[in-house]
Amino acid sequence: MANALYDKARQKFLAGELDWDADTIKVVLVDTATYTVDLASDEFLSAIPADERVAISSALTNKSTTAGVADADDTTFSEVMGDPCEALVIFKDTGDPDTSPLIAYIHEATGLPVTPNGGDINVIWDSGPNKIFKL
Repeated sequence: MANALYDKARQKFLAGELDWDADTIKVVLVDTATYTVDLASDEFLSAIPADERVAISSALTNKSTTAGVADADDTTFSEVMGDPCEALVIFKDTGDPDTSPLIAYIHEATGLPVTPNGGDINVIWDSGPNKIFKL
């Protein structure tokens, strides 16, 4: 599967329910052993089984939206232990997995898959024209 936006996220962006600049946006490292992404139906973080969410980042900083391209500072997951991770999922953190909308599924990126070993895992976003993703 290629990197993509969740359909419900596209809908929420158009309805003004997601605001890349203002919302608390985080990233979760996902073990895809039992999570099969469904871009058309998956809507909230709770769609990803809790045991497949290996680590969650702090909020992304210095987010930008120039020309419909989402970007932010690189992020670090600190002292990660757990199962191998094959994907990153970007989501809006509301504090509740049942109401935290999924935004983007990233399966193809430098460094993926990654096997946590207790050290930090750095996510360096693409510096190309589409950065993290483009609407």
